[in-house]
Order: sequence, then C-alpha cells, then structure tokens
Amino acid sequence: MNCYCGQEKTYANCCEIIHKNREKALTAEQLMRSRYSAFVLANGDYLMQSHHKSTRPLKEKKALVKWAKSVNWIKLDIQDTTQGLQHQNAGTVTFNAYFFENGKVDCIHEKSAFIKEDNLWYYLGLSK
Repeated sequence: MNCYCGQEKTYANCCEIIHKNREKALTAEQLMRSRYSAFVLANGDYLMQSHHKSTRPLKEKKALVKWAKSVNWIKLDIQDTTQGLQHQNAGTVTFNAYFFENGKVDCIHEKSAFIKEDNLWYYLGLSK
C-alpha cells in the first residue's frame, strides 16, 4: 500500500521516517506530504512540531486532532510548488486535500507557505 501522502512508497519508507525524526523533510513539498499523512493519522504532536513557532496554534492542538479523527481522508493532490527545494530557504505548495465528512466529499484547497530554518522545513501558514 502506498503512503497516505500519495507517494509510491510504503508509509514506513516515506512519511513515518520523518514523523519519527529518523530523517528530515528535504523540501517544502516533502514536509507538506508528511503533514498530510499526520492529519490522516491525527498526529497532533508532529503537526505542532512541523508548524513554525511564529504561527504555531498550540491552543488549537486538541481541536485539530479531534477534527482530523472525525473525517475520512481520501487523498492529497499537489497542484503546484514554487521554490522550496533542498538548497532553498522558502517555498509554497498549492494542494487539494480531499476528505469525507457528514456524508459528503469535501476539499481543503490551500497555497501554503514554508520556511527553512536551521536546515529544517516548517509550515508557516497560508501564502499571501
């Protein structure tokens, strides 16, 4: 079975190694994919850890985990990436995250901003 993030690798060989800090996300897109898998698994600790400290919503962690558990995640569709490569320090990822909630399919469409500090990628929030 492919990883939750859509890559043609198993979870154990893809996002799990990032979730368990055995490897770091090398690009903004790889961090985005690992965060999607964390939503699927309702891994609130990783979602907070990978969220930049300047925008990290610590008070919302419980609500975020509760919501992530309440929906059935369908798939992640990466639509575009701008910069965010291994040798860069900022980038954006535009994506659709599909899920099933209250009897219907819904979608989160977002252009996310990412920043790299101390050689680690972090999610900043919505890109402006």
